[in-house]
Amino acid sequence: MKNRPFRPPLSGQKKRTPFRRPGEHNLPRPEGRRSREAGNRSLSPSEAMSLLTSEDFHGYSDRPFAKEMVDRLRKRQTEDLSTEKLQKALADAGVGSRREMERLIEAGHVTVNGATAKLGDRVTAEDILRIDGRQIRREATGTPRVLMYHKVAGEIVSRDDPEGRPTVFARLPRLSQGRWIAVGRLDFNTEGLLLFTTSGELANRLMHPRYEIEREYAVRVIGELDAEAMLKLQQGVELEDGPAKFDLLQDEGGTGTNHWYRVRIREGRNREVRRMFEAVGVTVSRLIRVRYGAVSLPKSLPRGKRMELTPEEVRAWIAELDAIEKRIAPTAKAKAEAAKTRKEEARAKARAEGRTARGSEKAEAPRRAKDGRFRDASDRTGVPVHEARDLSDRPTQRKRERR
Repeated sequence: MKNRPFRPPLSGQKKRTPFRRPGEHNLPRPEGRRSREAGNRSLSPSEAMSLLTSEDFHGYSDRPFAKEMVDRLRKRQTEDLSTEKLQKALADAGVGSRREMERLIEAGHVTVNGATAKLGDRVTAEDILRIDGRQIRREATGTPRVLMYHKVAGEIVSRDDPEGRPTVFARLPRLSQGRWIAVGRLDFNTEGLLLFTTSGELANRLMHPRYEIEREYAVRVIGELDAEAMLKLQQGVELEDGPAKFDLLQDEGGTGTNHWYRVRIREGRNREVRRMFEAVGVTVSRLIRVRYGAVSLPKSLPRGKRMELTPEEVRAWIAELDAIEKRIAPTAKAKAEAAKTRKEEARAKARAEGRTARGSEKAEAPRRAKDGRFRDASDRTGVPVHEARDLSDRPTQRKRERR
């Protein structure tokens, strides 16, 4: 390697050298945070300048901005902005239902601005929500999406099924964020209109009993209802979870053993329509939901297909729900208490009937005699034990001979 001739730097040009400047190795090493706090020694101006200009200096704080100032700003914003319950905000974001969110909050999976949330916390639109570290994207308040789906028999309204049966959620379009929430459910063998929305709050309002959203069904039964059974279904029948009645029961005719009826009800209990017909001794062979509130099953929607409501239609329905809520507000609490009382009475009655049935079965069971044998029981010959010799302890196999 040839030695290059030395060329002095031009005027105004900095000197380039791979070596350190004289005396740089003698500068004091920057102290760690713990050692500074432990020593509590003030630095001289030259030492402080050397510390700041050192390449090993990485700052004193983990946050680039004063946390106290941020907290004060958040507090002022919280006082000015409207708040809502944490589980409601998560449900509106399409993460899940309110009950599912409440379970996640109680389990400690949810954080608000980095702090673990607890049930009862309220949040604003500016708060950052995370579930297991994943930030929840919350869109600005707008019109939620509502989807109509024509369910076919043989599909379940669930995302996961251990038996691997087809699910209605496989027929829905994918969302970039959030998820579709089913407004109520339909049985495995029930067909017809099923609604989905991206808003947990709207789904809750459409399903809550206090709004008394009408559900209309086309019912095919085996046989035909007589006048007494029809009157009983309109006046009310007793079910395991309380009384139930149809607001409308209309005969639609039929041929052969099958007969069609159109019914209207304001509740959505599990298998309620089927159980009401069973209470009068009639079996439902086919059940189709044709209307849910303001939405009717359109003729142009084939089975297994979907159709979306326009934003204007959704806003009109939400406005109608707001008007209903204002109208029922004065009596909502009393109605809720009355419904709760009816359910408790029905459950108590069902438990009492169950105890009575178990007692009658116990009374009809064979009685045990003093010798420990059951009265009226028989051995393998069919002869009652107390009338013949008991051969139940007789060995049925010969003992094997040892070889």
